Amino acid sequence: MTLERTSTNQSRRSKRSHHSHSNSETHSRSHNSIRRTRTNQSLNGKETPDHLQGHLNHLTPDQERALEEFKAVCIEKGLYTPAEEGKAASHEYPTLFARAGQAPLERRKKTKYEEEWRKANQIDALYENFDVDSYENARRVYPQWTGRRDRRGIPVYVFVIKHLTSKNMAAYSSGAASTATSSTHTSSTVPSRLLRLFALYENMTRFVVPLCSSLPRPNPETPISSTTNIVDISGVGLKQFWNLKGHMQDASVLATAHYPETLDRIFIIGAPSFFPTVWGWIKRWFDPVTTSKIFILSSSEVKSTLTSFMDPSSFPKQYGGELDWEWGDMPNLDEPAQELVGALEELGPKGDGEISTESSNKTVEERKRNFVKGPVAWLKDRIEIFGSIGGQKRRKTIPVQGEQKPSETDQAVVSEANGVVVEVTPAATTEGEEKLVTTPEAQVNGTTVSS
Repeated sequence: MTLERTSTNQSRRSKRSHHSHSNSETHSRSHNSIRRTRTNQSLNGKETPDHLQGHLNHLTPDQERALEEFKAVCIEKGLYTPAEEGKAASHEYPTLFARAGQAPLERRKKTKYEEEWRKANQIDALYENFDVDSYENARRVYPQWTGRRDRRGIPVYVFVIKHLTSKNMAAYSSGAASTATSSTHTSSTVPSRLLRLFALYENMTRFVVPLCSSLPRPNPETPISSTTNIVDISGVGLKQFWNLKGHMQDASVLATAHYPETLDRIFIIGAPSFFPTVWGWIKRWFDPVTTSKIFILSSSEVKSTLTSFMDPSSFPKQYGGELDWEWGDMPNLDEPAQELVGALEELGPKGDGEISTESSNKTVEERKRNFVKGPVAWLKDRIEIFGSIGGQKRRKTIPVQGEQKPSETDQAVVSEANGVVVEVTPAATTEGEEKLVTTPEAQVNGTTVSS
């Protein structure tokens, strides 16, 4: 494989070998079949001026007018409730679908479908009443938030595939089929595995993403709406990939169909020699925009590339960073996040502990171990702890003093580290794949996502 170095002030492309000479010619030829295009980042990881194009507060006058007209129609049709004091907007679909590049009529259809989908599946009630143990079991087999953010303030998730062994997945599937999810969904016709996945996405959109929007970062005028993902596929054989195909497809299809534009950069680490075969499956699960943001890194490029997009304190030690976080851990919050939601590190896994009024001297391990498990939500002026334990509803409200205001230094944060970035060119989308992305009847692993 070749790496493509891209610079904002030069048009010529230079390439160098992606693998050492010890790799076989066959290996190189197979990886060379995955094409690459220019990225939105220069060689040192800095963003180009257009990386916020299409986001709130970075719209052209025509885009701004079109969005407001679209929101007005959605409000009139009962498809969208704007934010009010003490209450968040019903969702951000109008903005997200607009950014996803859909035409006005298509956006209206999609927003209508999403609102109906949420009501039919009682998504809010599902999340707020989800069994804490079932939630935790699901969290352990999907991407996990580290508690940290990249240089733009976007939350960093990590997904370590090798832990999803046949034994672990069999135990998870068995538990998902026999244990409770939510008291509000005992008669739901939606497979239990999908209800669990819905809950994890709701945690992202109701807690992680809005919390990160409230923290100091560059461009604070634009809300955070997506996640950065490190996907570690080292030590995974082709058979394990094949066995996990449906499991991973559930998440990718759900993101495309119901949580648009929530996936930002995806860094793939430890790609084996047979990865081009696996890539043939993966590229069909995502829309072309998401596929274009996937970066494949060799072992020698992991540290430098991740450092160009996130501070070393924001990615795990096993990838060359400084973060004390391993697969399965609860979030290890950075200092700004601790100031707002540090109470979650004191209440214990069940959320039934007490919040100390004195400065905490707890170790990192203690803070992670005591982090509240299960559904929580961030509402700027308060934290809401939801879920159920042993069939009993869990409810706790923790007032906070308000979101942090970014300093001039925070707004001026840029990456100074050098890195080499690889981006995979999305293959031509087939007619069937386009239908998967745009039609309301999108299915997850053969199951229509509705009740």
